[in-house]
Amino acid sequence: MSVIWIRAEEVKHLFMSLGHLGPWWQSLHRTMLRGILGKTFRLVGYTIQYACIAHCAFEYVGGVVMCSGPSMEPTIQNSDIVCAENLSRHFYGIQRGDIVIAKSPSDPKSNICKRVIGLEGDKILTSRPSDFFKSHNYVPTGHVWLEGDNLQNSTDSRYYGPVPYGLIRGRIFFKIWPLSDFGFLRDSPNGHRSPGD
Repeated sequence: MSVIWIRAEEVKHLFMSLGHLGPWWQSLHRTMLRGILGKTFRLVGYTIQYACIAHCAFEYVGGVVMCSGPSMEPTIQNSDIVCAENLSRHFYGIQRGDIVIAKSPSDPKSNICKRVIGLEGDKILTSRPSDFFKSHNYVPTGHVWLEGDNLQNSTDSRYYGPVPYGLIRGRIFFKIWPLSDFGFLRDSPNGHRSPGD
């Protein structure tokens, strides 16, 4: 304990002696403090700027996404990594056959990956795998009809109805992983599924 007390006294004495060094020490101390604070504020400023740029890029341009679940098999397998672009949704460029990422209508905290089967005004043949009878629905204004490529294992518009266009987050157009499937996405294996079928 006495060793710590002596060191504390030495530190105190050092600071007291530095105070007697005059104005040049105070100027040096202020310059160092300004330099450290200036660098810190610049770092914080650059961090905020780059975070804003990254946010805008991911929100308005697009990004890389990992898909999970069996609903889009065989087009997109579980754990495939794909590129999504968000410009189409901002300019109403979503078309029939596009694969989109949307907020889930039944769970807004999660995203879904489905294929656009119908646009507003389209007449859609609706039937769940468990339904014996088939019926037709019209896609209302401002909505799209989404279905997974794996019709037997997909929770989609056949269950929760048309999806508001505002829930669409982006359009998937390119597969990165696995490398064996690298390239643009192929057409739906359910090519016969179109409005009014």
